[in-house]
Amino acid sequence: MNLDYSLLEQKIHYEFHRKELLVNALTHTSYANEHKYRGVKDNERLEFLGDAVLELISSEFLYLTMEEMSEGDMSKLRAGLVCEPTLALDAKEMNLSDFIYVGNGEEHSGGRYRDSIVSDALESLIGAIFLDGGIEAAKDFVYRFVLNDIETKKMFYDSKTILQERVNSVKNRTLSYQILRESGPEHAKEFEAAAILDGEIVGKGIGRNKKEAEQRAAFCALKTLDKRN
Repeated sequence: MNLDYSLLEQKIHYEFHRKELLVNALTHTSYANEHKYRGVKDNERLEFLGDAVLELISSEFLYLTMEEMSEGDMSKLRAGLVCEPTLALDAKEMNLSDFIYVGNGEEHSGGRYRDSIVSDALESLIGAIFLDGGIEAAKDFVYRFVLNDIETKKMFYDSKTILQERVNSVKNRTLSYQILRESGPEHAKEFEAAAILDGEIVGKGIGRNKKEAEQRAAFCALKTLDKRN
């Protein structure tokens, strides 16, 4: 399996000096386990590093740009910007899933598109960029792909609360959630939820647990309601 990483480098606006770091960043443990005889390493250590780099850069960004925001609110906003579902959305902007090495089992089950895998790969990529180009290169990447469209991402993280508040602002409106389906093996469950407003489905969402699915359904509902207004 040979992937053209020059296409990815164009998408992320960064060219690696040490290509092996890029490959390592995008090698899932399932692939590494299947190719141990070749000395292939997974991206878990780079993910550990990338997570720390991302937290530092995002913390500095919020400290410098949100001067009136309290420590508690900054922590909440940072959590929304770097949570798994949000990072997965960021990864989709660069089609990162197309460049991840996964094992046969994950490939056949669609694992390369799973939020947990693509978000981990994104953090690993941040760690690799940091090692290859330093903190400024990592900061440029994070600013471009993670710390963008903050208002939308904030709404995504707080979507259930925001939707409930919007519903409560109008009398006699009823909001509820329903799990439409549950599928997949125990270790990789997938749930689809619907946000139902006054008996009408206004948003659907898929997640690894019921709460995540409902959160995404609420986000979809908010976008639906915005279009109607």
